[in-house]
Amino acid sequence: MIRPEQVWQSEPEAAVAEQQEASQDAVMTRIGQAVILLHAGDREEARNRLGEIWSEIGEEGDSLHRCTLAHYMADAQDDPADELAWDLRALTAAADLPDDLPDELPGDQPGDRPGTRPPRDGRPARREPHPELRVFYPSLHLNLAADYVKLQRPEAARVHLARARAATGALSDDGYGNGVRAAIARLERRLAAEPEAGPGSGPGPRPFPEQSP
Repeated sequence: MIRPEQVWQSEPEAAVAEQQEASQDAVMTRIGQAVILLHAGDREEARNRLGEIWSEIGEEGDSLHRCTLAHYMADAQDDPADELAWDLRALTAAADLPDDLPDELPGDQPGDRPGTRPPRDGRPARREPHPELRVFYPSLHLNLAADYVKLQRPEAARVHLARARAATGALSDDGYGNGVRAAIARLERRLAAEPEAGPGSGPGPRPFPEQSP
C-alpha cells in the first residue's frame, strides 16, 4: 500500500505516471497527480480529477484513499461551506482507518495493537486506529477549526482547536510536528484576540502528514 507521504513522490511526466499507475495503488498515484495540479494553481482541473476518483471509490471505499482525497478536495474548494464538508469527510474516513497496516509502516512494534471498538449498527467490532495514524488528527481538527473560523462559528472552531491541541502528543519533534503545533498556537491566539473572527484568513498552510507546513 502506498502511504499518503508517497503522494509527493509522483512525477508529472507521462512515462513515470504510467509506471506508477501500474503499481499496487494506482488510486493514490492519481490523487497525487491531482494534487500536483492543485499546487500548480489549476484548482478546477484538480477538483474535476479528484471528483472523478471520489465517484469511483465512493463513500464506502478504502479509508486511506477517502481521507487523503477528501483532505485535498477541501483545499480545492472556493466555498468555505464546501471546504468544511470535505474536511468532515476526511475526519470520518480517518476514524475508519483500520490498524492492520503494512509491515513497512514505521513505528510498528509487536503487541502494540489497542483494543476493539464496540459493534456499531450490527457491524462487527473494529480495532481502534493504529497508533501511527494518530498523527493525522491534529491537522484534521486544525483544518476544521479554520473552516469554522471562516464560517464565523468561533465556538465550533474552539472545539476542534482543543481537539487538535489534545492530539498533538502523537506528533514528533520535527519540522512537520513543530509546524502543526505552531499553526495551532497561531489560531489559538487569533481566537483569543478575535472571538468573533470572520471569514478570510486561516491558521496558515494546511498541514497533513505528507506535507511539511
